[in-house]
Amino acid sequence: MIKSAGHLIGPFEVESVLMEHPAVIEAGVIGKPDPIVGNVVKAFVSLRSGYEPSEALRLELLAHARTRLGAAVAPKEIEFAAVLPHTRSGKVMRRLLRARELGLPEGDTSTLEAP
Repeated sequence: MIKSAGHLIGPFEVESVLMEHPAVIEAGVIGKPDPIVGNVVKAFVSLRSGYEPSEALRLELLAHARTRLGAAVAPKEIEFAAVLPHTRSGKVMRRLLRARELGLPEGDTSTLEAP
């Protein structure tokens, strides 16, 4: 759970809404520390073939999320990623996304999907 400005936000809820957009094939959401609101919601997004990362697409995804979730729950930042880290069972490793974003040690990566 991500606590942002007094709201409890489930990452799965935000990921599901982002994946409703036709350009998004996969999403991973983390809470990024912020001195004012506690955490801001940051999304990492992989695009379907035929779509290119751009500022216009980023704004379109932010607008889509705000419409479906509301401004308090929607991500404040979206970063495009070619590939998201997965466990062997196929789940996105949010822990690893958070560690990489904040420059923390990645810890045990033995369950990371083989390249």
